[in-house]
Amino acid sequence: MGRRSTRSDKNIYQQSREAAGLTREAASEKLGFMSDDRIEKIETRGAAPYPDEVLAMAVCYKNMSLCNEYCTGECPIGERYVQKIQPKELGQITLEVVNSINNLNRKKERLIEIAVDGKITADEETDFAAIREELDSIARSVATLQLWMDQVEVEKEE
Repeated sequence: MGRRSTRSDKNIYQQSREAAGLTREAASEKLGFMSDDRIEKIETRGAAPYPDEVLAMAVCYKNMSLCNEYCTGECPIGERYVQKIQPKELGQITLEVVNSINNLNRKKERLIEIAVDGKITADEETDFAAIREELDSIARSVATLQLWMDQVEVEKEE
């Protein structure tokens, strides 16, 4: 039986492993390719995890949010291009998707007017920014739905 951590500044990897009820040794055995020393280094911030390690830990610990946390917080490309996602319930996600689509439908004609000449003029910038916000909202909702589906799938395994 492994020792219980008394650290107060546990990172998300350690929190997830502990929430899954695994010691570092048990996690290492379950993962199959990461030593308990490597897991410790990641959890104590002595080493950054690799993407394949994060994905494996997310599945092993049944916490797919680890992937989004890694991409938005540790990957330079993801920090710029991936939106931080907060896990939500399916009902809330569905309402957000429908609301965003409805809002965009109301702005569809304006988007066509802006796009027809291939340029965004000064008088179109404000409207275009609002449309872009709706598109960002749809993208965030879709990513949240994908995270929800991945989480359901990983919870079904075993």
